[in-house]
Amino acid sequence: MESARSEPADGPSAGPLPPAGPPRSAGPPVERPGVDGPRVALKILVAGGFGVGKTTLVGAVSEIRPLRTEEALTDVGIGVDDLDGVAAKATTTVAMDFGRITLRDGVAIYLFGTPGQERFWFMWKELSRGALGAVVLADTRRLAASFASIDYFERRGTPFVVAVNCFDGADRYEPPEIRAALDIDPHVPVILCDARRRASAKEVLVGLVEHALRLAGTPPPPPRRWRAGPDPARISPP
Repeated sequence: MESARSEPADGPSAGPLPPAGPPRSAGPPVERPGVDGPRVALKILVAGGFGVGKTTLVGAVSEIRPLRTEEALTDVGIGVDDLDGVAAKATTTVAMDFGRITLRDGVAIYLFGTPGQERFWFMWKELSRGALGAVVLADTRRLAASFASIDYFERRGTPFVVAVNCFDGADRYEPPEIRAALDIDPHVPVILCDARRRASAKEVLVGLVEHALRLAGTPPPPPRRWRAGPDPARISPP
């Protein structure tokens, strides 16, 4: 697999975004004693390449009817949208997905699914504001599609986990093999999941929250070079 990351050094430029869902949190979790509803609100992004299962994960785990902004793919996108490996996909997220899940002890997680196609990257900067961390969904058949998200959150110092969506019929690899192929730091969790299953998606979110808490107060790692693409030789045959 070959990939060249062409995302600007400061990430996509922000554009106007209509308000959707609850107000953004600014910085650390917000304690709200004495107010009905959750005591702590966390904002988490669900990112990754086109067609890796972001909308599916948000919908599977959300306790409310998720907000979706999907539109049909048309001939206008030919030559613009990369459908390699997802030729059967008929719709795409054009703004964001939104959902909510309440964990124990009054902790509510608000989920924002980012658009995966390059022409919508301008929204990432706005969506990521105030986020506790991010889930980067990956597909082992198209690992290079994860690189833009990984680079973006590494440069911003945003805690993230890599959640490998185990698609039916896809080759299975162990987390150390995937970590080596993606060239990510040893402290970044790599979690195997099924984005269609609520329990599996919830485990991913819990893993991210625990990872972010472990990193709280820890100095950010030094900047890393951009990745030119995954090294297929570093993933052994199944």
